[in-house]
Amino acid sequence: MKTADQILEQVVSGQRLSAEDAIFLFEKAELTDLGKAALAVRNQKHPKPEVTYIIDRNINYTNVCVTDCKFCAFYRHEGDSDAYVLTKDQLKQKIIETQELGGNQILLQGGHNPKMKLDWYVDLLKFIKSMGIHIHAFSGPEIYFFSKLNKMPIREVIRTLRAAGWDSLPGGGAEILTDRVRALINPQKAKVDPWIEVHRTAHEEGMRSTATMMFGHVETFQDRVEHMQVLRDLQDETKGFTAFIPWTFQSQNTAMSDVPMTTSFDYLRTLAISRLFFDNIDNLQASWVTQGPKIGQISLMFGCNDMGSIMIEENVVRNAGAAFRMTSAQTEKLISDAGFTPKKRNFFYQHLN
Repeated sequence: MKTADQILEQVVSGQRLSAEDAIFLFEKAELTDLGKAALAVRNQKHPKPEVTYIIDRNINYTNVCVTDCKFCAFYRHEGDSDAYVLTKDQLKQKIIETQELGGNQILLQGGHNPKMKLDWYVDLLKFIKSMGIHIHAFSGPEIYFFSKLNKMPIREVIRTLRAAGWDSLPGGGAEILTDRVRALINPQKAKVDPWIEVHRTAHEEGMRSTATMMFGHVETFQDRVEHMQVLRDLQDETKGFTAFIPWTFQSQNTAMSDVPMTTSFDYLRTLAISRLFFDNIDNLQASWVTQGPKIGQISLMFGCNDMGSIMIEENVVRNAGAAFRMTSAQTEKLISDAGFTPKKRNFFYQHLN
């Protein structure tokens, strides 16, 4: 039987990490050894000592949702006193503020609101696109919900929204891509196959998307690796993912508040194994929003080449207890202090002046 050192040596030399060996690394490998191997692989993919980041804003256009995910502190039911749908004036003000801060993208996500048909989203996208900004919007489960609500095939929904100005698809709603876990934490939300179908179809239609994983709740190491295997297989097929973004479950104010939150050590372990596992996804993003700036900085030594967004606004994990914020200057200083050159980017990881 191979040792952890032998597995790491093989991966650094270019061999693909198997699911079985990934589980073994979760269970047996030393954290510092994982970090060294992940940094070596990161440097192979990105030889220049550069770390990217983006200026954008997460706009949650509605918090009305019918899926009642147990891990979510953000959703409200129609009729709740704090349920909302943003107006165009509110959206316009948020986008202007983003652009004034040098932002080139908005992340647009909401709940599964049964009152809002596809025409509403078409009008929304056209309005936002008229302001000249990249629209990184929705999630796999949202698109699947639109398909069911409007009785339209997923491909037709995607084509309709793209024609209205939709640019790229976030990896949200993935949580853990095993139906066993989804039955426990979000039984009314899209299962694994619909999530895959939405991203596969988007990729086939010429779109790019990101991939995420929310971990540190009821899943096992095997579930995490199965999740990563699903994503790696789809990337082999479509090459449509730009980045992988793992982040830790935040429990405050959720129906799962009794579940102990995982540690930063577990986060770094998962991050490093992700970098070793995804030989076909170039970019790995640090989750400083849930871990804090210092662990975000340490993430750069565990395989990350991207600090993600400065998050001008973020509501979902904030409602669950994570309240970290950074400016562009703070982000750049964090990157520089770690020995890297900060580079502002767009969604496609093209460097900007």
